[in-house]
Formats: sequence, structure tokens, C-alpha cells
Amino acid sequence: MQTNTLPRTHPWHGVMVATPITLRDDCTIDYDAYGAHVQQLIAAGCDGVVPNGSLGEYQTLTDSEREQVVKVAVDAAGDGSRVMPGVSAYGSAESRRWAERAAEAGAGSVLLLPPNGYRCEDEAVRAHYADVARVGVPVVAYNNPYDTKVDLTPGLLAALHQEGSIVAVKEFSGDVRRAYEIAEQAPGLDLLVGADDVLLELALAGAVGWIAGCPNMLPSCCVELYRAAVTGDMATALPLYRELHPLLRWDSKPEFVQAIKASMDVAGRHGGRTRPPRLPLPDDDAAAVRAATEKALAEGLG
Repeated sequence: MQTNTLPRTHPWHGVMVATPITLRDDCTIDYDAYGAHVQQLIAAGCDGVVPNGSLGEYQTLTDSEREQVVKVAVDAAGDGSRVMPGVSAYGSAESRRWAERAAEAGAGSVLLLPPNGYRCEDEAVRAHYADVARVGVPVVAYNNPYDTKVDLTPGLLAALHQEGSIVAVKEFSGDVRRAYEIAEQAPGLDLLVGADDVLLELALAGAVGWIAGCPNMLPSCCVELYRAAVTGDMATALPLYRELHPLLRWDSKPEFVQAIKASMDVAGRHGGRTRPPRLPLPDDDAAAVRAATEKALAEGLG
């Protein structure tokens, strides 16, 4: 049941939580537990969820699992516009098929990486996004040059936006200077914070949304942080940002899935295991995540 009724200008605005899949010990998906987690996030004030992204281990899902996760998210959110499924795949035809499934499920937007099977040229990137955009559901580009080896530069984003292929970009490069270049070269393209540990910097630079990992374990205080940051309430935002940063920075590390799930477990939210080939966190990292989460909880953050 939808409990967050805050108005939004567009479905991709606000705190959109990248959700992990909830796995049983045998690695099967507990859809009931996943749906309950989505409901809890909406009830805590988050604006929506992003299933089947990197945090959702989409590469390990079967086709039927991937489709069912979206259906469960839409039902649990109570409003399909609050769901932004990841539709990334090696082939443009497959990404378009996942976008079609998302539209059929009632999703308000989709999140799409550039082609990542090889270091492709700009023309291929533009054709890829144009193909998926023809489905008719708003497309949010995902710039992650570290993992994809394809950089959606401000100039390329401007071309994609001008061609009508994208409405926003999840900016994960970590280079906060990009925010100003994007605003200059692509006026009207919405900037979404893509890495938790540059939230404040990009919010002050004009971001209108946050595709977030940290709210999975501490949703209410993350919503408070985001709202304060985008409204320029530095008296609230800066202390919260400093307190949460030991957890926020895990979102930019290769072990982010394991770290966020481990933190969820400490916070009393079912994180659980990951699917192979991801392994459990090394002991030192697990201890650091636990300590940071326990400190945040002791300070009343949740």
C-alpha cells in the first residue's frame, strides 16, 4: 500500500532507492520479503524504488525472476510511477524488451546503461538509447564509466537529450564538475545523484533526484538528508552527511552489494546473502560496516 503521497514533478525525481534482491539461504528470491521491504521504504518517505539494477544483482537473475521482481515492486509501491526498473543488457533488443515489460507493468521510467559488451563509439550509444526510447517510457541514462568503460560525457548526454532519447542521467562518475557541464550543454536534462558519497555536492549543484543505496538500511534519515540538501538547509544537511559518510562511501566500492546488505542486517532489515560470484565481505570490511551502522543507529539515525 502506498503511504508516501508527496507530490513529484516527474516519476524519476526524489529519493529513488536502488533495491537489493532478498535471497533465502538457498539463493532463491523471497518475493514476499522483497515486497515488504519496498513498502517499508515508501512508508519511510522514499519516493520510489529502482529494482533490477546493479545493487539488485540483475546480471544473476533469470528472465522470469527479473520480470517478477518488477511486478512485486509495482504492487508493493502502490503506484507504478514510483518504480524505475533497470533494463540494461548486452544487446539493445534485449534492453528494449525489458523496457516493454516495464511499461506493461506500469513503471513510470526505466534506467539504462550504455552498451557495455565492448568500448563502443558514440554512434552506437546513440542508436542504443534511441531504440529503447521508442518504447515510450521515459529513459534515465546511467553513466558508470568505471564498470562499463563507456563514458556518457556531457556532450554525449546533450546529444541524447536533444534527440529525445533520455530525460535524465544517473551520474556515477564521481566528478562533481560534470554537474555544471551537463547543465550548460544539456539544459533541461535532469541530473540524478548516482553515487551516495557525492550526494551533498551534486544536490547543491542542482540534482533533482537520488538513485540511492544507503536508504535500504537507514531510510528516514537519508530522506531527511536529501530534502535538506536539495533545499539548501546546510544546518541540517552537513552534520547528517558527515555522520553518514562512512556508510555512504561504500556505495562507490566494488563490494557495495555485500556492504549494503550487511548493513541492512545490522539495522534489522533483511539484507542476507548475495549470489555467486559475489563472496561475503572480508572480516575487516564486515567489521567496518557493522561499526559504522551501529554508530549511526546509536546516534538515532534510521
